[in-house]
Amino acid sequence: MRIFLTGATGYIGSAVLESLMRAGHHVTALVRGAEATARLRARGVTPVVGDLAEPATYRGAASLCEGAIHAASESSARGPELDRLAIETLLTHAKAFFIYTSGVWVLGNSKEATEESAVNPAEHVCWRPPHEQMVLDGATNGLRTLVVRPGIVYGGSRGIVADLLKDAANGLVRVIGPGDNHWALVYDRDLGELYSRLASEPDASGIFHATDHGDETVGEIVEAVVAASTTRPAVRHVPIEEARKKLKSYADALNLDQIVRSHRARALGWAPSLHSVSGNVRRLIEEFRRGKEAA
Repeated sequence: MRIFLTGATGYIGSAVLESLMRAGHHVTALVRGAEATARLRARGVTPVVGDLAEPATYRGAASLCEGAIHAASESSARGPELDRLAIETLLTHAKAFFIYTSGVWVLGNSKEATEESAVNPAEHVCWRPPHEQMVLDGATNGLRTLVVRPGIVYGGSRGIVADLLKDAANGLVRVIGPGDNHWALVYDRDLGELYSRLASEPDASGIFHATDHGDETVGEIVEAVVAASTTRPAVRHVPIEEARKKLKSYADALNLDQIVRSHRARALGWAPSLHSVSGNVRRLIEEFRRGKEAA
C-alpha cells in the first residue's frame, strides 16, 4: 500500500515509518531539508520536500497515495493553525483512510478513561479536541478517518522519558509535585505497530488510545531511573507554581494524573510488547545511549 506520512523524521513519525516499512508499505514522506531527503531516499522512502504551511507542496503527492497519516507536530505558536491546515488538506486528498495523531492529554485528569470517555483537555492541548472532531466528521463512504491518542511515548533518545534519563545522567532529576500522579505511557515501537495495523484494517475507524496499561506513577519511574544510574542523581520536587513560571501550561500537562485504557486497539489484536518504563529502565537507558551516539 502507498501511504503518505507527515512527521517521518519526528519522534512518533519515525516509529510509524519503521513499522510501515516492516509491513512492506511504500511510504511517501513530507520532509523539509536536503539531509532528511537523502536519508529517507536511501532507505527506500519517497521524499517530498515541502512545508505544512504550504499545502501546494504536498497535496499532489498525498493524492497519489491510498491513505495518509499525520504524525507531524509543530511546537511554535503556529502549531494549531498548521495542524488544522494539514487536516483540511489531507482529508480532501486522502483516498481510503486518514489517521490523525492526537494524545491522551485531551482527557485531562482521568481514571480508567476509555475511547468513549468525555474529553477535558489540559490547557496545553485545548485546541486538539476540535481538530479530532474535524477528522471524525470528515469520514465518508469512501474515506475512513481515525484518531490515535498516544500516551507519553518512551524508547530511544527523544521524548519526555528520554529527558528524564538525560537529566539523571547530568546529576539532577526534577519532578513536578510529589510524583504520585500516574502517566499513561506507550513504547515507541508498539505505537508504530498500532498505526500500521490501523492502516491495514479496512473496518477500523474512530478513536483509538495507545497506552501500555502499566499505570506507573512518576515517582516509580524516577525511582527506577535513579536506581539504574551509574552515579546516583539528586531528585528535586518542584512545586507546580514554580514549574508554571518556566514551563507555563506544559507544567500542568506533565502533572496530569491519568490511567487510560486502550480497549479498542486491543480488540483489533494490538498487544504492546512493553508494559513498564520502570521494569525496562536498563533497556531504555541502552536505547537512549545508542540513539545519542547515532545522532
